[in-house]
Amino acid sequence: MTESAAAPRPSVVTIIDVARHAGVAPSTVSYVLSGKRAISKLTKQRVQASIRTLGYHPHAGARSLASNRANVIALVLPLRAGMHVPVLMQFASSVVTTARMHDHDVLLVTADEGPAGLRRVAASALVDGLIVMDVELRDSRVPLLRELDRPSVLIGFPAEPAGLTCVDLDFGRAGLECVNRLAALGHREIALLGPPRAVYDRGTGFAQRTMAGFAEAVVSHGITGTVVPCEENPDAVRRQVARLIHDRPEVTGLVVHNEAAVGHIIAAAAELGRSVPRDISVVAICPDDLAQRTTPPLDSVLIPAEEVGMRAVDLLMRKIEGLAVPDASLLAPRLVTRASAGPVRRALVRTQPR
Repeated sequence: MTESAAAPRPSVVTIIDVARHAGVAPSTVSYVLSGKRAISKLTKQRVQASIRTLGYHPHAGARSLASNRANVIALVLPLRAGMHVPVLMQFASSVVTTARMHDHDVLLVTADEGPAGLRRVAASALVDGLIVMDVELRDSRVPLLRELDRPSVLIGFPAEPAGLTCVDLDFGRAGLECVNRLAALGHREIALLGPPRAVYDRGTGFAQRTMAGFAEAVVSHGITGTVVPCEENPDAVRRQVARLIHDRPEVTGLVVHNEAAVGHIIAAAAELGRSVPRDISVVAICPDDLAQRTTPPLDSVLIPAEEVGMRAVDLLMRKIEGLAVPDASLLAPRLVTRASAGPVRRALVRTQPR
């Protein structure tokens, strides 16, 4: 055993300890860590083995100075009206977990800060890049993202995505597939119960694209469809479902794109004499765990939060490294049939709202 290997491991390992253990100069260890100078493969392997043996961790500040990187990315999170927090946390958890696999931490920034928040974070040199959620069709942050000297990835698509890197579920196709499912079961009058009106009023991309896909499929199948913004609390949901059944008693199929309201919608329908799926069929766009624990289990299109978060981070890391990435990454929707949609069974009678 060599003298260096037999020596007791220091309590705080420094670059000098690594150099001594590997039998090289401290500058060589620094070059191996920073990649700023070519080092022979054999020497690099010896230094890396010493780093692992001694448990050396480069000081974050020193590493940042050496590489011109912060090893931190920003996640702009939409904590505001109409956004379902449990689903947002699935996205955030995926981003944080994937970033750690790339040796990066995550700085959370709230979306309500708008362009000023992005400019502040980018100008501070706190982060190497940004992941932006809750993208609106006419998003005021988009022009700034094109100008910043920090790479960015959007989870969502603005109306004009040219020059941006965007990733998301293909919500337009998701809305279309939900309608296809109901039309195949013989439903001729259906409704989309979407997110709260505030989400539509902001022009939020995922809501608008789902509505567009729904409308396209309704026309394609020659059936009747209506869109109802739906709040999230039980009383408001009950009033909206009662009004829908009163105004459109022939509605036999619902597409639900509102994770927080889906359970209330089914309960309200039952109170108003509409059993799922005997009297009214439901197809949802929501996470699988929600679809599976609802009674009855929902026919649904998965919101792939984990996969979208992973892809967003991987794309951002490639951009940070100066590598080429695709402008658009749309994940194809996957509709799973369970127990909430069935064929039309009987004509519905008009029910007065209660």
